[in-house]
Amino acid sequence: MFIVLDGVGVGELPDAGAYGDAGANTLVNTARVVGSLALPHLARLGLTHIARLGDTGPTVAAEGCYGKMAARSAGKDSTTGHWELAGIITERAFPLYPRGFPRNVLEKFVTITGCRGYLGNRPASGTEIIKELGDEHVRTGFPIVYTSGDSVFQIAAHEEVIPLPRLYEICKKTRDEIAIGEHRVGRVIARPFVGTSGQYNRTANRKDFALEPPGATLLDLLMNEEVETIGIGKIDDLFCGRGLREKIHTTSNAEGIRTTLDVAGRLRRGFVMTNLVDFDMLFGHRQDPHGMARALEEFDQSLPEFINLLNEHDVFIITSDHGNDPTDRSTDHSREYVPLLCFCKTGKKNVDLGIRSSFADAGKTVAHYFGLRNAAGLAGNSFLDWIV
Repeated sequence: MFIVLDGVGVGELPDAGAYGDAGANTLVNTARVVGSLALPHLARLGLTHIARLGDTGPTVAAEGCYGKMAARSAGKDSTTGHWELAGIITERAFPLYPRGFPRNVLEKFVTITGCRGYLGNRPASGTEIIKELGDEHVRTGFPIVYTSGDSVFQIAAHEEVIPLPRLYEICKKTRDEIAIGEHRVGRVIARPFVGTSGQYNRTANRKDFALEPPGATLLDLLMNEEVETIGIGKIDDLFCGRGLREKIHTTSNAEGIRTTLDVAGRLRRGFVMTNLVDFDMLFGHRQDPHGMARALEEFDQSLPEFINLLNEHDVFIITSDHGNDPTDRSTDHSREYVPLLCFCKTGKKNVDLGIRSSFADAGKTVAHYFGLRNAAGLAGNSFLDWIV
């Protein structure tokens, strides 16, 4: 099992200042604001060896192996983070739009999608912009277009004004015909909402239209070797469905945890990759450290179930794709190291894996575990011999 705690970073990378993220530390700053984080099961795997979580008592010998990983890819978004975890390094960052999209891009948007107009066109918090422009959207029928500090083209619409199939069609046309070339953003995202004036709320029907990976990923290679591959959460979206025999969309951490436990319980041999998005979507972007703390503690409480499901030689990896510090001044992702926790019942204990030079080390380790013969093209260096 391979679980990505979306947006859970463990401290600023050396180049964080260039991204406006000096001082970012999602885990430690969350613990500082809330007092401390009660994560006993993660601590036993080794988390407190890489992040100080408040008054949690002395750090004890870990039952797992622990470390942290640096991003080699340019950028700090979910697409580049997951691609790097799967062995693809993004050398050139996707474009950002701190002043909104250029006029020619929006003119194409109107022409190609058939929308009569648009609202917004600026960086914004999704919850705030639907609060601000929701009434005008309902009155005019124009979709709300906005971006953020990440490389995203987001399109918000009330489900009763622009039905979901039509919103998804608009997003797909934007992905395929508008967000291309120099405007090749990492993701086009459908952001549907419901409700009435003053009470608009985003729904769980979000859909990401990501770029297709530019080369073979870990998932592709596993599938080619007939290893069962299952993506849970938004894994399917981030890899454009490639390399997955089974694709299970989930809409919350709780659903993602339940689904992963169910899948792991029936799978004899294979690779399960799960993204738990609430840390990022609900708490990092909304600057809610208390919500972040609760979500982390809820995940921690599920860990004994995951451990109990493991066979003697199964490997369990917990990591992340970027940071999203809920205590800083930004609602955007943060350029951080990500945690690396590994556990195998018959494997080594209390091993410091150090600071890995790339997220890709995690994917290369999975490739090594399955004995992939065609993994030479994947970036990264395996640490399998350190943990089993």
